Amino acid sequence: MQFLRLGEPGSERPAVRHDGSTYDLAPLTADVDGRFLEAGGVGATRAALAAGELPVLDEAGLRVGPPIAAPGKVVCIGLNYRDHAEETGAAIPAEPVVFLKTADTIVGPYDEVLIPRGSVKTDWEVELGVVIGRTARYVESDADALACVAGYVLSHDVSEREFQIERGGTWDKGKNCETFNPLGPFLVPADEVADPQRLDLRLWVNGEPRQDSSTKNMIFPVAEVVRYLSRFMVLRPGDLINTGTPAGVALGQPDPKPYLREGDVVELEIEGLGRQKQTFGQA
Repeated sequence: MQFLRLGEPGSERPAVRHDGSTYDLAPLTADVDGRFLEAGGVGATRAALAAGELPVLDEAGLRVGPPIAAPGKVVCIGLNYRDHAEETGAAIPAEPVVFLKTADTIVGPYDEVLIPRGSVKTDWEVELGVVIGRTARYVESDADALACVAGYVLSHDVSEREFQIERGGTWDKGKNCETFNPLGPFLVPADEVADPQRLDLRLWVNGEPRQDSSTKNMIFPVAEVVRYLSRFMVLRPGDLINTGTPAGVALGQPDPKPYLREGDVVELEIEGLGRQKQTFGQA
């Protein structure tokens, strides 16, 4: 199953793809959100599909929005691939590097992404997104941590490196510009992803390969990330975790670094989680 949301921003309708068809989820839920996930929405959807209770939905011509609605928070892990830390000259972290993005940075997987005014170092980052399905608070074991995961999603953690690194303070200034987190195209339930640490992820800029790696190369795997975060904050249903990016970002390239400019096209994918494509515009 693939959960998605279709329609214009602010008016998306919940849907599910299954066996080559798309079905309207409106008979089950008003949206794909934390309440739906916490209430067993994945299982209820399977039952409704098996019973033929969901109407077929024609998605032709409909915008694909982000597959989850209104996450309470977006928690990000920095420097979570050894090769990415090395290419940027950063030390390998002893513990996960944690920062936050605001939920209003999230846009659809094919929406325009805006380069901020004054930006000279807008960068790309393909990442595995983890969506929480039940409250995670002081989780003790990896098994319990993974049991809190509702599903997985392709996430693009767009970053502005000058704002992030050179302007003082925290990383947040370089991570929270508008449209800086394209998400989707769909959410895959956790029990349909055999191993989140065996997923290939890739990114291209204007057709040129830039990132090509696997989630097996994470320093801190998904279970450890969820368990670790639950010591410092309560993870609630619908929350999104961006788990870090591998080598190949513009920041790690030789000078002159190929930072994004207006008109550039970025495509990215994760095995089993679909593909995104964004054209970059100017804010």
